[in-house]
Amino acid sequence: MLSGILERRRTPRRALVALARLRSGLRASELGLVALAIGVGVAAGLCVSLMTSVVNAAHMLIYGIPFDVHLSAAQRVSPLAALAAPMLGGLALGSVDAWRARKKLPHVVDPVEANALRGGRMSLRDSLLVAAQTVTSNGCGASVGLEAGYAQIGAGLASKLGLDMHLRRQDLRMLVGCGAGGAIAAAFGAPLTGAFYAFELIIGAYSLANVGPVFAAALTATLTTKAIIGAPYVISAPEVPALNFVHYGALIGLGLVAAAVGVGAMRAAALIERAFHAAVPWRLPRPVAGGLMLGAMALYTPQVLGAGHGALGLDFYWPMTATQLSVLIVLKLFASLVSLASGFRGGLFFASLFVGSLLGKLYSIGFDVLFPSLGLDTTACVLVGMGALSTAIVGGPLTMTFLVLESTGNLSIAGGALAASIATTLAVRATFGYSFTTWRLHLRGETIRGGQDIGWMRDLTVAKMMIPSPPLFPADQSIRAFREAYPLGSANVVVAVGDEGRYHGLIQVPEAHAMELEEGDDGGPVELIERLPATTLHPDDDIRSALDLFGVARSDTLAVTARETGRVLGTLGEAFAARRYAQETDGAMKGVLGGG
Repeated sequence: MLSGILERRRTPRRALVALARLRSGLRASELGLVALAIGVGVAAGLCVSLMTSVVNAAHMLIYGIPFDVHLSAAQRVSPLAALAAPMLGGLALGSVDAWRARKKLPHVVDPVEANALRGGRMSLRDSLLVAAQTVTSNGCGASVGLEAGYAQIGAGLASKLGLDMHLRRQDLRMLVGCGAGGAIAAAFGAPLTGAFYAFELIIGAYSLANVGPVFAAALTATLTTKAIIGAPYVISAPEVPALNFVHYGALIGLGLVAAAVGVGAMRAAALIERAFHAAVPWRLPRPVAGGLMLGAMALYTPQVLGAGHGALGLDFYWPMTATQLSVLIVLKLFASLVSLASGFRGGLFFASLFVGSLLGKLYSIGFDVLFPSLGLDTTACVLVGMGALSTAIVGGPLTMTFLVLESTGNLSIAGGALAASIATTLAVRATFGYSFTTWRLHLRGETIRGGQDIGWMRDLTVAKMMIPSPPLFPADQSIRAFREAYPLGSANVVVAVGDEGRYHGLIQVPEAHAMELEEGDDGGPVELIERLPATTLHPDDDIRSALDLFGVARSDTLAVTARETGRVLGTLGEAFAARRYAQETDGAMKGVLGGG
């Protein structure tokens, strides 16, 4: 009897020991990380399948469209549904937004921000909320795609798993990339696209250490979703004839046009958002107003509703005039920006693909008018326009190139897409500097330009590096008294302080002893030889700010003071700060390159 009770008590302990050994084995082995990535890929594929099915069912119920017809491809929709659905969906989203504002909850961290600033740490609860908001937005017809929700939930699940497994910082960042990249791969049925989405946009670097897990997650997620519902956003295209040298030049021109349109759209996003906040200052009705505007546009053409997948497939083969294409480009971009600015959740990934296809077709018409003898294929322009505008807005030239390649299987077209995407990237960086994701973070006060890990610089603050309780001396006492209190060799720098320990300046001990003092001369107050009376560091300054200030002050040592009171807390030396910066930089590079 007693032995049975003891055996039952031992069982949980044995399970915990086994779990700890499993965690240790997975963390220490590259194959273990691949196994984790495969699990993340399966979870991402399941989430993509579930979210897509829910949205499709919502479109059928709300708009009365057949099961096999995408919302944006419908010939017409009920005016009541077009107006009421986005407004009611907006009311639900506005209620959540207003509730979060009342509770003063922090903003939701997306995968790019998590990997750049937080070492891959994300909240699974917040990610589930974003996924639900994205499903609600797209399900009611808002002009946004599900890709942002796909990537958010995939990355959130990966981060939760990585935190539970106590992964190292670089491994956690890699696993977050696996979750987001796997979700995108599952959405498009394109594992290469998903893998390079992870490399370029989420992880911020390509390395041999990340290849196995990222590709395993992308492939597994793709197969999972295909087995359940098929890829939601498969893009098919007809055969395209081979391109010649002149065609490549023309497609690079298309890339530059796409860059201009993309930059214009991103700048317009900030203006439209400010206009919404000014016109509708209350959070609750703001998405309702956006839904009303969207519904009014949907009465003109349903192609502004949803992500635009059905409309892309429809317009690919449908002959359209330059006027029709221009109007549709403006309407779709405006509908997407209004949706986001008013408070709907979602992404511009597929919307930029759709608008890019229209832009490519419009470019083809204009090119044929100017150069009819060159024979630039319209389908080639459509495909390259898709990749180029998506590169301008979303980022990731290789991601978009592989999407074109996996959609067509044509290396010649993929080469044209790569050339145009590179031209787009260079033009956007030269004239604007951000993708849409990082631009929105920039508007919120962040300065990141991608998923590259810079969070360690913010984590390494002056408070963690400073020497506390430095040598102090009252600023109103004499130089002779200072020399008696601090003989040569006792210290190098002493901090002069005023009332209540407030910073007054720095005193170089050798300089104080180098002064010639006559018998009976106290040398005057020590403040006469103080340096940098108005230059200090603060505990929350990061290492980059500290090193910049050292360069400006041209001092080997700076005092650290409380930001509010000016009370001296410690000192920091430039040599030590530079050494710590070099150590952390080396560690970050090893994480990128797969070392250590």
